[in-house]
Amino acid sequence: MAILVTGGAGYIGSHTCVELLNEGFEIIIVDNFSNSKPESLKRVSEITGKWFKTYNIDLLNAEGLEQVFSENEIEAVIHFAGLKAVGESVMVPLTYYQNNLIGTVILCETMKKYGVKNLVFSSSATVYGSTAEVPIPEETPLEAVNPYGRSKQMIEEILQDLYFSDQSWSISLLRYFNPIGAHASGRIGEDPNGIPNNLLPYISQVAVGKLQLLNIFGNDYQTKDGTGIRDYIHVVDLAIGHLRALEKVQSTQGVEAYNLGTGRGYSVLEMVQAFESASGESIPYTVIGRRPGDAAVCFADVSKARDQLGWIAAKGIDEMCKDTWKWQQSNPNGYRKETEVLNESNSPVRKEAAGFLVSNK
Repeated sequence: MAILVTGGAGYIGSHTCVELLNEGFEIIIVDNFSNSKPESLKRVSEITGKWFKTYNIDLLNAEGLEQVFSENEIEAVIHFAGLKAVGESVMVPLTYYQNNLIGTVILCETMKKYGVKNLVFSSSATVYGSTAEVPIPEETPLEAVNPYGRSKQMIEEILQDLYFSDQSWSISLLRYFNPIGAHASGRIGEDPNGIPNNLLPYISQVAVGKLQLLNIFGNDYQTKDGTGIRDYIHVVDLAIGHLRALEKVQSTQGVEAYNLGTGRGYSVLEMVQAFESASGESIPYTVIGRRPGDAAVCFADVSKARDQLGWIAAKGIDEMCKDTWKWQQSNPNGYRKETEVLNESNSPVRKEAAGFLVSNK
């Protein structure tokens, strides 16, 4: 029996695949490579020494997804696949709703057909909106303020309704705060398309010389240095949180939401200073106006994940920055020069190398 990982080639997905393989799970990956690179999966195989199947399929392709279930014995799904840029979601909201919501509905319909009712869903702290009081517990009312966050909130509601209709389902909703860092090997990490949307990839690209300077959005918040404070979590800690949630859904029924963060916040300037210490590089920056909807302070109450999943983040800010810098130095252009972008071709592709298989169906 295997674990199906949708979006497994992405940043969080690839790190979770490493942890799954290292703990002895068999995995199957579905990814359309719109926001990821096949090279990341070759490196997952390299790191773990394990073979796994990967299907180049979009979740909107119901026929292709059904083939994945018919060809494999699947016991649970970890669902990462989805569009994820807040700014882009404001520009093309219908694209986000179609991709994220309809893709999830098709996935759940296929799971139901094949009797697979254990699901770990990649949600987001954006479901809480920008006015939640800190530390933010899971019981906080949801009020996402952009199409990306609303798509996550809507999916959570769909999954709640699914369980109410059939209480043999077991679902974990994992609300991430701010994943950063990379695998300690430096072989896999965050590889954003274009200018990064998130703070640490932006900082690291300034440090490596790809970008000239960091834009800081506001320094007049009611915080110790005037810059916004966020809860940053090492991506490997986050990946391990998925394994603990997977264990939970395999042994219980119901729907539960869990915050995955560290339970403390760091300001933008603290992050800059930590990265300068880790890299030995100076990070030039300029302060510009606040972005609409940004909260001054946002960090998680993580007691529920600790008490119910037995999970707690173990890695600190220094390790987060050190591992990010190792990834960035080793891969200044990300995965781009070492891979083909398979989804740009309409012809079927099947490739096996170093334990890696892609099937375009």
